[in-house]
Amino acid sequence: MGSAPYSAGEWRGKGRGGLQELGCMPWKVSKQKGGGGGGGEVVVGGDERRCRDPRDLQQQDLSSSSSSLTPPAPPQPSPTPPVIYHEKQRRELCALHALNNVFQDRTAFSRDTLQDIYQRLSPSTLVTPHKKSMLGNGNYDVNVIMAALQTRGFEAVWWDKRRDVGSIELSNVTGLILNVPSNLRWGPLRLPLKRQHWIGVREVGGVYYNLDSKLRSPHLIGNPDELRKFLRQQLRGKNCELLLVVSEEVEAHQTWRSDGC
Repeated sequence: MGSAPYSAGEWRGKGRGGLQELGCMPWKVSKQKGGGGGGGEVVVGGDERRCRDPRDLQQQDLSSSSSSLTPPAPPQPSPTPPVIYHEKQRRELCALHALNNVFQDRTAFSRDTLQDIYQRLSPSTLVTPHKKSMLGNGNYDVNVIMAALQTRGFEAVWWDKRRDVGSIELSNVTGLILNVPSNLRWGPLRLPLKRQHWIGVREVGGVYYNLDSKLRSPHLIGNPDELRKFLRQQLRGKNCELLLVVSEEVEAHQTWRSDGC
């Protein structure tokens, strides 16, 4: 049996509450007078509300359930740290270690290669008469380093310490080799004597590292500005020299310097 209909008075008594009980909200309707024919156009204002179709609610619930079941995005993998080749000190082969560290390749040069270059160089061409071992134990001077670089199409540019390192065009420099005083060791003992030592500096993954073969691991220097600060500090020391390792083309066009002088 159906329910008895409300009378007109009862409907008026229900008012807005009666509509709300039925799950409906009133439309807010305004009439705008049209032209000529006197007809009107129904415009739904910003506050309009209407009865909600149960199918709409069901669709919304399904949508919410679907989004809640979506698995979270997997975490982004952290960037892989760069692989840095760091050759450790053996005998007096610091020149060999510096070269291989700059090229990031243990096969770039060998002790036999440097020893052969040394034996082929005439003593009259040696600009720095550092003592070298005839047995191939190392302690090679700058002439051996320069000749070794030339076998791979590179040049060593000696840096004039009277100029500021800010004028080095680092983007055109493959690596740097420093010659610095270093304490001698006898096993674990540090002797009160110093000897010149070659160290390599190289950019890997956008960051510069000190690849001194006497270090246990590469030492981070940082960005180009921090590298220049490091070089200034080193070159202020006594008996310190700097070589820029550049390609033959860069050396030919002098593009290792940014000041154009």
